[in-house]
Amino acid sequence: MADLLDLSSRIIDSGLVDQPVNRVTNELSEVAADIAMVESFSHCVALRTADGLVCFDSSGVATGKAVRESLRGWDAQRVSHLVYTHGHADHVGGSTFFADDAPTVVGHENVAKRLDRYDFTNNWNLIINHRQFGGVSGELNLTVGDAGRGITVATNPNARKFLPSSTLRPDHTFSTSSSITVGDTNIEFHHARGETDDHLWAWLPERKAVMTGDFLIWNFPNAGNPQKVQRYPIEWAAALRAMIAAGPELLLPAHGLPIEGKERIARVLDDVATALEDLVRDVVALMNAGATLDTIVHTVTVPAETLAKPYLRPLYDEPEFVIRGIWRQFGGWWDGAASRLKPSPDAELATAIATLAGGADVLLRRAEAAVSDGDLRLACHLADLAGWAAPDDPGIHGGRAAVYLARRKAEPSLMSKGIFAAAARESQLVVDRATATDG
Repeated sequence: MADLLDLSSRIIDSGLVDQPVNRVTNELSEVAADIAMVESFSHCVALRTADGLVCFDSSGVATGKAVRESLRGWDAQRVSHLVYTHGHADHVGGSTFFADDAPTVVGHENVAKRLDRYDFTNNWNLIINHRQFGGVSGELNLTVGDAGRGITVATNPNARKFLPSSTLRPDHTFSTSSSITVGDTNIEFHHARGETDDHLWAWLPERKAVMTGDFLIWNFPNAGNPQKVQRYPIEWAAALRAMIAAGPELLLPAHGLPIEGKERIARVLDDVATALEDLVRDVVALMNAGATLDTIVHTVTVPAETLAKPYLRPLYDEPEFVIRGIWRQFGGWWDGAASRLKPSPDAELATAIATLAGGADVLLRRAEAAVSDGDLRLACHLADLAGWAAPDDPGIHGGRAAVYLARRKAEPSLMSKGIFAAAARESQLVVDRATATDG
């Protein structure tokens, strides 16, 4: 068993991250008497009681079996309760491997609505996860869309489900708060919107332990994912403040390392809450002053020293995306530029600009020059225009792919890397298709 608490204390206190803090080992470590954590794509925290195990999250469908096996190696008794901190697939997808124990499943009342939405938007969720994390495109029968502009999905009867139909659904639900007693252990559940609208955090008052789910992920908060539904950063911060007020001495997250020590935990939660509060304050102040989204995105920043903290590095989500999420929450989808209220199709605009410039190849050469100059934002704009103006030209799309691979290499966050890599793959498909035809 790894000494996870010693590791997290050393990293937090020193500010030095010399090894991964989000690990997918499927190995169990006991972090306190009768409390264990299985590190996985989403962790599973287990509480041993006289009436069985209480597990917080089941990890995902690809890791749930290994997680359950690790738990059996620690304690062979049945899982009496399975608590969903929220309904994301990496937290509930592994529940099918807990089904034999027939646990009471606890979750917020909105979890069922989320699972219904996943069924309704199954292919969309497969697409965005493929773009965000990569994967086997054959699962989706992916093809290049019209004008080479993106991914479309042909009907594939063998395509997998985003979330297995065997995923267990909550049977103990609540709206604002709830509590249960298992054995002689009291467990409180508190709802708060943050990364999701169905999130809860759990509190063990006698143990002074808090299960935070994704309210703490040892990365900058995932409050602005560009491909997902609305997040709630100001309410997220309020939830962290409520946790601080409870006075936890042990914190058990669903991603990252557990943390011990009342002062240390309060400091971490305060830092995360403050980062979110400051972003909301600054964005809304500019909105109230009549600023456009473009101005806000390129004006509001998070201090570098904040982003350097071991638990706030922008390696998954990043502040720029959270800024856009705040705008969407309080201001809607229109960005303030009149031409983009009812725009021309991208391909028509790109063709007109390419004609004015002297051809799509001119736009691509200028994009390549921008890469050399280090202006990757401008390079991607120009590469897109070139690709949209010449949707079937393998030379143009080979260049566009190279631009986006350069952009991907320069980005810190997984979300940016995933989307830019997907753009490169889109253009590479045009190249590959032309090569196959020529062959």
